[in-house]
Amino acid sequence: MERILVSSCLMGRPVRYDGAAKPMNGELFARWRGEGRLVHFCPEVSGGLPIPRPPAEIVGSSPGADGTAVLDGTAQVRTDTGDDVTEAFMRGARLALETAQRAGARIAILKEGSPSCGSRRVYDGTFTGASVAGDGVTTALLERAGIHVFSEDDLDAVDALLNKLEK
Repeated sequence: MERILVSSCLMGRPVRYDGAAKPMNGELFARWRGEGRLVHFCPEVSGGLPIPRPPAEIVGSSPGADGTAVLDGTAQVRTDTGDDVTEAFMRGARLALETAQRAGARIAILKEGSPSCGSRRVYDGTFTGASVAGDGVTTALLERAGIHVFSEDDLDAVDALLNKLEK
């Protein structure tokens, strides 16, 4: 049975920067939960950040920096007060990858927009609510390792991949 790494906030755990959760509902998610496929993980908390914590965004020397730029050392993750929290995000990403590998997960469902977990978009580093296309730090690392990362909006695509991998 394929396992799926899932952002803890999507599993209903209050681990987001604001102390909230973003629990997933729906038939597919409920079925996967019931089948024991879901392995929850929060890279930011595992990386050593508190709950709640200041909002953080990826800030680079060029506009549109994302998690790939952080992994490559050309961008940082900073809080809205300017504190550099890059190492906590990197540590959390490495621990997420270890957790996925230990569980045998080749798929991840991560929270869209997060500087860790975004898979299509992340906030642009201006703390204005504007976003850019790109990956979070954890997503970028998981994808480099060959793990398929999806947002919580792509459950049908996850289901299709599960069916393909389990044939």
